Amino acid sequence: MSRKFGLLGYPLQHSFSSAYHNERFARWGLDAVYENYELSDLSQLRSIVECDKELEGLNVTIPYKQSIIPLLDDIDAVAQAIGAVNVIRIERLDDVVRMVGYNSDYIGFRNSITPLLKPHHTHALVLGTGGAAKAVCAALSDMGILVKRVSRTPREGELSYDNLTVGVIAQHTIIVNTTPLGMFPHVDACAPIPYELLTSRHLCYDVVYNPATTLFMKRASEQGATVCNGLAMLYGQADAAWDIWNKQMVK
Repeated sequence: MSRKFGLLGYPLQHSFSSAYHNERFARWGLDAVYENYELSDLSQLRSIVECDKELEGLNVTIPYKQSIIPLLDDIDAVAQAIGAVNVIRIERLDDVVRMVGYNSDYIGFRNSITPLLKPHHTHALVLGTGGAAKAVCAALSDMGILVKRVSRTPREGELSYDNLTVGVIAQHTIIVNTTPLGMFPHVDACAPIPYELLTSRHLCYDVVYNPATTLFMKRASEQGATVCNGLAMLYGQADAAWDIWNKQMVK
């Protein structure tokens, strides 16, 4: 019986996850498949998981990294602390099916940004407040970097895009875009930050990886900033998800 895994989200036309996992399964000679589960809402999820007995695990992407949590049977302590889930391990014991949530975005992001950091990268702006933003903020904070979130509708302690003054941009030399702005097919969009204030001291990281160079990255690069897309983060979180799916179940 083939092993089955997949990606849960909506929409999914931008995603490279299926190709990455299936190419790896073929290379390893595994009888396994990775499919997209493009659901416009989560009401069907439990029945899909219970009926498809070959399904062992799911990755979770936008817009469900936070809204999936109430539907889970259990959640890993790390994912609980972050407040977002991007991996579901499906455990089947007799007739009981359990969905357990984890977060591998944290390690994928942390491992991919670490080689790019320099001593002056002490303060970060994180654009967006969704599930990816929560993992990014947790990783940066754990590395000793002071983080400010930026939102179109800021809550207490957060900044609006109108608050991004000369002083704020000069101090925050890491800027991470966790919004879907600029993601395929809407490649002409980017976060509304004052790009003209960026310098060669800035590191601008976009969690979007399709296209490879987003408008956010292009405009930042034109000011001399170091730029990076989210492809290494994607691969890193995918590798961590595979480890989660294959760990021994505690009965």
